[in-house]
Amino acid sequence: MNQTDKIKRIKRIILVAAIFTGLASLLMLLNYMQIRGSQPLESRSLELLVERLSADPANQGLIHEIRQLDLLARKAYFGSLWQIKTGAWLLLLGGIVLVIALRSYSKLQFSISPPDTKKISERKNRLRSQRWIGAAGIVIFLLAGLSAFLSAEHISQYDAVKLSINAQQPEDGIERVKITPQESNIITEEVQQENKVDSIIEVTEEVAIPETPETPEEDLQPVALQVDLTSSLVNQNYNSFRGPWGNAVSTRSNIPIDWDGSTGKNILWKVKIPVHGYNSPILWGDRLFFSGADNNKRVVYCINGQTGKIIWEREVNNIPGSPATPPKTTEDTGLAAPSLTTDGNRVFALFGTGDMIAFDMDGNRVWAKNLGVPQNHYGHSSSLITWDEKVFVQYDTQADSKVMALNSATGDVVWETARTSDVSWASPMLANVNGEYQLVVLGNPDFSGYDVKTGRELWNVECMSGEVGVSPAYGGGLVYAANEYATMIAVNPTTGETVWEDRYYLPEVSSPTYHDGYLYIATTFAVVASFETGTGEFNWEFDANDAIYSSPVIADGKLYVFDLSGKAYIFKPGKEPELIASPELGERVYSTPVFANGRIYIRGNEHMYCIATN
Repeated sequence: MNQTDKIKRIKRIILVAAIFTGLASLLMLLNYMQIRGSQPLESRSLELLVERLSADPANQGLIHEIRQLDLLARKAYFGSLWQIKTGAWLLLLGGIVLVIALRSYSKLQFSISPPDTKKISERKNRLRSQRWIGAAGIVIFLLAGLSAFLSAEHISQYDAVKLSINAQQPEDGIERVKITPQESNIITEEVQQENKVDSIIEVTEEVAIPETPETPEEDLQPVALQVDLTSSLVNQNYNSFRGPWGNAVSTRSNIPIDWDGSTGKNILWKVKIPVHGYNSPILWGDRLFFSGADNNKRVVYCINGQTGKIIWEREVNNIPGSPATPPKTTEDTGLAAPSLTTDGNRVFALFGTGDMIAFDMDGNRVWAKNLGVPQNHYGHSSSLITWDEKVFVQYDTQADSKVMALNSATGDVVWETARTSDVSWASPMLANVNGEYQLVVLGNPDFSGYDVKTGRELWNVECMSGEVGVSPAYGGGLVYAANEYATMIAVNPTTGETVWEDRYYLPEVSSPTYHDGYLYIATTFAVVASFETGTGEFNWEFDANDAIYSSPVIADGKLYVFDLSGKAYIFKPGKEPELIASPELGERVYSTPVFANGRIYIRGNEHMYCIATN
């Protein structure tokens, strides 16, 4: 390509970049003016409804209307935040491309030939015009950038008054409604950047590890060479996503409720994660397992839960059928979203490439295979779970959906059952129903139970829609499922009959958990809510500071929830919301925590943390 052709091409790039940047600037300015003229999370309609409710506190129709209007306001609010962040990044990208293209054009234009003396004046005039145009563009660009900053400042500093409506039953037996204002500071942290750290785990210097006698590695074997997996062993460990049976209930005790990531208070250790991933860690004995992946490699890690030191790390490669080029995934899913599982003999990992691998507890490769590259538009995220010498895989993709059981020792297919569901990102769980385990799976539209021995479908309810990423829960003789823009449903797993449905609050990413007759959910619109599991009746809501991706977990008789900012909300479970503590990690959290006796392990955006009070 000669210089004249290069100039023509760069001119087209300049034109496209200028139009793109101009439109982005205009939209950001209009967005700022719109936000300045409105008050988020507040409306005259809502105020009028509240006034009517004060005169008629028992009107359930008004209560429902207020909840729905309040929920719409939250969604609009978080939508505004997303628009501001996305617009700012697009504006920056367009500006960078435009500046580079202009500089390239200037260099090429004046390197074609020496300037003719007769055209000096004309060229000077042209340069002067270009500079004025460039200056005007820079002013618009800066104004748009300033509007993005001011919009974020305006919306984040607004102390939103949110309504919490709780039905109460006083001594006189008359049901009344209490409206309690709560102030929330909405966090508008930047979306996490891709983690770029060294390829070896190192304990960071900012948090000192207490001087305790170091246990020799040979004594860190959590189990014997061959473990006969029993239900008691599963309950004693944390061997899958959301803990024993994938049900978000831990049997461990003496769990911390007070820590501070910024000062190091009750942070026993903190280590950098070499390769980024969104999967939650799992725990067997004193060993934590998790994975990370990028476009260059996939890695499984095992670290000492007592000290945070690496025991082994293994790269996942040389798998027949593995794609030469990894499938495209979104930044918030990546190639290492599925959580691992272990039976105490082997640890199993699955990646967004479809590669599945098994290692023994010492990191020796046992078997590996490719399940077929999963076809979906975010990336595969369904986690693994194991029981009865089988590893269960939910593989709902755009091409074909299925659920399968692989032999844990060999990787051979024990059974495989086709499903009619569309692509989903939910993870399976195991429910002990009348002494027999069922594999409970949620997709779109199917909510189903399968015989773990044969793969036979035991029951199925067509109830879901949308992009299903929420995993089911079990307790009180019922299985529960929910998904935003669809429904929350309770099903009897013995008969497959629907017991109740509700649509007040619905999660999008975070999965529900059951405890003592109550179901708890957390939403991406920063709400934690409680429902009666027998009837689906709404109990209470609590406003968090940020969106919630991490699933709520019951541990030591308490409800633990982490929002994206890393702030934890620890509740005493029950009919009324009772917040015990709200410590902060100081780092963004997408994963679900792991609980051991006296400890919490939590994967932050860049570090793995061990929280302990002794």
